[in-house]
Amino acid sequence: MNKLNLIYSFVLLLAITIVSCTEDGIDQDLSFLNTANSGNYGKIFDISNDNSGNVKITPTGEGISSFSVNYGHGTAASVKVMPGNSTTYAYPEGQYTVKITASNITGGQTENSYPLTVTYRAPENLTFNTTISMYTIRVSASALYAKSFLVYFGDVANEVGTPLAIGATTPIKTYATAGVYTVKVVALSGGGAKTESSRSITIYNPLALPYTCELATQNYLAGGTFGGVNYSIVTNPFPAGLNTSANVVKFEKPVNAEEWAGTWKPLDIPIDLSTGTKIKMLVYATEVGKNVGLELQASTNGAPNTVIFVPVTVANQWEELVFDTTTNPVIPVGATYKQFNINYNRPNKGLGEVIYIDNIRLTN
Repeated sequence: MNKLNLIYSFVLLLAITIVSCTEDGIDQDLSFLNTANSGNYGKIFDISNDNSGNVKITPTGEGISSFSVNYGHGTAASVKVMPGNSTTYAYPEGQYTVKITASNITGGQTENSYPLTVTYRAPENLTFNTTISMYTIRVSASALYAKSFLVYFGDVANEVGTPLAIGATTPIKTYATAGVYTVKVVALSGGGAKTESSRSITIYNPLALPYTCELATQNYLAGGTFGGVNYSIVTNPFPAGLNTSANVVKFEKPVNAEEWAGTWKPLDIPIDLSTGTKIKMLVYATEVGKNVGLELQASTNGAPNTVIFVPVTVANQWEELVFDTTTNPVIPVGATYKQFNINYNRPNKGLGEVIYIDNIRLTN
């Protein structure tokens, strides 16, 4: 009898222990995992606005062990993304379907598709620069959000744009003739959006003697001034006598302009003293006795810079001044010069003088 009571007590204790453990949630039954569900699927597309096409994709969801993201572009491979992480992909402009497959802790999977539209913005702040030398031109450009550029030089019908990369300069373009052309630059976004800008440029024939102020294809204002003088091309105010041409140079030496003040003219074709030794110039001045100075500079064959002064001898009418290079011993025979300067009443400061100049030419 005592033995039966002992067995009964042990069985009862074991039953109580099992029930107690079950109630505390400690058992080996994992079947509940088969019914675990993940939910609240979501996606985040962070689309860049700098025309890089970069899209940051951040999948979200509850109870997810990992995601697989298919970008939906060409042959791009799917990538695995862990919860809380992201993946970035550079898309061309267009429409795409991004597929995100979520895997839960039991191995179950759920796939969702999300539409994605990538649109590039039009480039902004487009500017371009032109570098012109006689018949040639080179163009550079910059713009925010541009991927590249097309350059149109404006000299042929149905022109195909010349590609221009960011930070680059076009190859040298040579125009066949002098004239006015419209240069257009188109900034490309990498998609459909684009921005363009254009302006007129003038291609001049090479600057050389004779210097007459009459040809639209000559850049008579090339070069500049120094020391405070003014230099401009104006309608001939005294069309009579030796000079009835339409346009002339107006040379002004304002009060207190430097004694050495003048204008300089770079020549595309040098003055070649082997073809002539005298430079003649028509001058209209209101005073007699003040010197007009002609400086020869930038020799192409080693001749020194030098200046020749010739006084005005007739007031208030056109006069031809002759600058004889043979009278200056420092100028060698056959010297060539790519620049000439003109000054007036040197070595005195300006007194408000105004003279007119025209038809500078090389003769024997």
